[in-house]
Amino acid sequence: GARPSTSGGCRRQPGPSHEAPEPHETFERLNLKNGNGGPLVQVFKTLHAAHTGKMSMVRVWKGEVADNASIAGARVVGVMSLVGARHDKKPKAVEGEVVGLGRLENLSTGQLATADKAEDSGWLAPLTPLFALGVAVAKKADEVKLSGALAKLAEEDPSLSIEHTQDTNETLLWGQGEIHLLIAVERLRVRFGLDVVTHRPQVPYKETIKKPAEVHGRHKRQSGGHGQFGDVHIAIKPLARGAGFTFSDKIVGGAIPKQYIAPVGEGVEEVMKQGPLGFPVVDLAVTLTDGSFHAVDSSDMAFKTAGGMAMREGLPQCDPVLLEPVLSVEIAIPSEHTSKAQRLVSSRRGQILGYDGKDGWKGWDVVSAQLPQAEMHDLIIELRSLTMGVGTFAWRFDHLQELVGRPADKVIEDRKALLAAARS
Repeated sequence: GARPSTSGGCRRQPGPSHEAPEPHETFERLNLKNGNGGPLVQVFKTLHAAHTGKMSMVRVWKGEVADNASIAGARVVGVMSLVGARHDKKPKAVEGEVVGLGRLENLSTGQLATADKAEDSGWLAPLTPLFALGVAVAKKADEVKLSGALAKLAEEDPSLSIEHTQDTNETLLWGQGEIHLLIAVERLRVRFGLDVVTHRPQVPYKETIKKPAEVHGRHKRQSGGHGQFGDVHIAIKPLARGAGFTFSDKIVGGAIPKQYIAPVGEGVEEVMKQGPLGFPVVDLAVTLTDGSFHAVDSSDMAFKTAGGMAMREGLPQCDPVLLEPVLSVEIAIPSEHTSKAQRLVSSRRGQILGYDGKDGWKGWDVVSAQLPQAEMHDLIIELRSLTMGVGTFAWRFDHLQELVGRPADKVIEDRKALLAAARS
């Protein structure tokens, strides 16, 4: 019957075996090098414990490592055997062993280290961050502690990354998905005792202008003794997208002394940090064309103030418009889900650029698209839902694009409400 036949087949098969290569064989296969003949270790994991500090989990490729030995120019504080959750001290580790080395603060995951130096091995390819949460502490006094805790989490888990954004003044925690980040936030609470508040990241909108204007700014104040006086005329004009900002002057005949020209530019740039719509202003040129000064009352600060006044008055006259960041996205999915991915992009105000087979991946496609950053926050969640958990994507910033109509009105309304709340 079936049972004798199956049993006979099993008896005729060779027995299962696992032939572990010698350390030197793996060393050569990985093309590793150790020129000085001393110990060579590779860090494959980093842990931070509350009481014992940092521990680098390593494989010893060459030589041996003992307690108090030098690795990457630092002293090893404890060699630990790794047996499940137990970390027991041992006198030394020899070639081929996997152990934990204590308190090597200058070592990072993926590095190769000899007695006196460490270098990246190229072993660890960072994952593309796919999902972000803004993180902040409930108590302002914990901000420094949060920074250190986030750095430790990112060192333990290289698929986490930290970004401090200047445009929106946020700390962003990046990872592979919502659950991944929720676990990281829970670790901040349990391991580091931090009360952390999370939020959806803000989109770094910008604004620009569509037409030129010429404006006059005068700052004059008299309050006993020396007063303040600065008088400027500036011309503002739009530039091509991505051109940035330029400031120049056409002052002739000493209408404004040279030492006051740069402060005018400083005042202009300060106003550009928050334009009429509430966002940083980009892609324009400002030219200082004329002005006047007072031999006693003029100063750097007076001309900086005058430049800011002129810019603040002129920008609303230049037809300001909102710009939103657009990302270039490549979505990798099984071919049977390609049409779903295309519909997903279209539903998020995206533009399909095309799709093709994924190199080396039979039955997979790569969909190329452009998507507004405002539509990217939970893209990975919906994409995985549509593809049984296997879809993924890579992205990069592409360009700024004008946003008009109701979507723009909503963004501007929300921004004004946020700024009003911050002032109150």
